[in-house]
Amino acid sequence: MNFSLGVVMDPIAQINVKKDTTLALLQAAQDSGFQLFYFEQTSLYLDNGRAIGCGRPLQVFDHAERWFALGESREIHLGELDTLLMRVDPPFDNEYIYSTYILEAAEREGALVVNKPQSLRDCNEKIFATSFPQCSPPVLVSRDMLRLRQFHQTHRNVIFKPLDGMGGAGIFHCKPDGANLGAILEMLTKHGRRQIMAQRYIPEIKDGDKRILVVGGQAVPYCLARIPVAGETRGNLAAGGRGEARPLNNRDRWIVEQVAPTLEEKGLLFVGLDVIGDYLTEINVTSPTCVREIDAAYDTKIGARLMRAITHRLAQKG
Repeated sequence: MNFSLGVVMDPIAQINVKKDTTLALLQAAQDSGFQLFYFEQTSLYLDNGRAIGCGRPLQVFDHAERWFALGESREIHLGELDTLLMRVDPPFDNEYIYSTYILEAAEREGALVVNKPQSLRDCNEKIFATSFPQCSPPVLVSRDMLRLRQFHQTHRNVIFKPLDGMGGAGIFHCKPDGANLGAILEMLTKHGRRQIMAQRYIPEIKDGDKRILVVGGQAVPYCLARIPVAGETRGNLAAGGRGEARPLNNRDRWIVEQVAPTLEEKGLLFVGLDVIGDYLTEINVTSPTCVREIDAAYDTKIGARLMRAITHRLAQKG
C-alpha cells in the first residue's frame, strides 16, 4: 500500500542540498513509495477547526542542480494525509507554536505527525534534557543573576546559553576568572527578565559534541562528533565545527536507553541527542540534522529507518 506524506519545511529552493537532512528524509520517503506533498509554514490554516494547507505535489532528486519539482498548488485537508513531517527550523516562536496547533488538528483527524505536535511544544530542547539528571552535567535554569553568579562561583567553569537558540548562537563560556560575567548575564537574561541555562563546562567538548540520532526509539549505531575549531568552545557545524562520524560507545548507548522510553511515550520518532563526554546536554526534537554526514560515512540509511518506523505505526493504526 502506498502512503501519502506531507512535509512542512523552510523554502526548499533555499536549502543546502549537500547537507540538508529534510531532503535526505524526503528522498527516502519517495524511495519507500510515499506520495509527497510540500507545504511551507505560511500555507497552513484552520477553517472551522479543520486543518488545511495550500500544498503542492513534490518530487525530489539526488542532483545538485535540480533537487526538486513541484506540481500545482491546491488546498489539501491535512488530516487526510497519512503522515506529516514537521521540519521547520527554529526559532521556536509563536508562529511555530500556532503551526503545532494546526498540525494537532490534523492529528485528531487521523494524520500521523512526526514529531507529535504537543511534544514539540512541551519539550524545550535544552530544558527537556534536564528530565534525565542521571545523564546530565550540573545545570541551572534561572533568570536570577545572583543565583547564576553563585552557580559560577560553585563550578567556576560555566557555559551560559539562551533556551531558544540553535546552531550555537548566543552561547558563552565563562572561565574561572569570571571575566565579563556581569555583561553576559545582563545580555542573556535581558536584565533578569528572561530565563537562561547555566551548565558546568565539559572539557571533553574538545573531542567533539556528538549528535546521536534516535529513530523510533532505537539509536543509529553511529554519531557525528562536531569538533570545535581552535579557540572555540562550540562544536556546532554552524559555528565552524568539523564533523567526524564515529561509532557509539557504551556510555552513548546507556544514555539512549535512559531517554528512549520517554521519547516513545511522547511520540517523538526522530530525535537528536547531543552528548559531550559522558553527558547529555540537549535533546533536539524540532528538526534534527546530521543525517547526510553519518550516512556518507557509514551507509546507515537513516531516512529509510525513519520511513520503516512511520510505516510500522501507520500499519498499527490501520
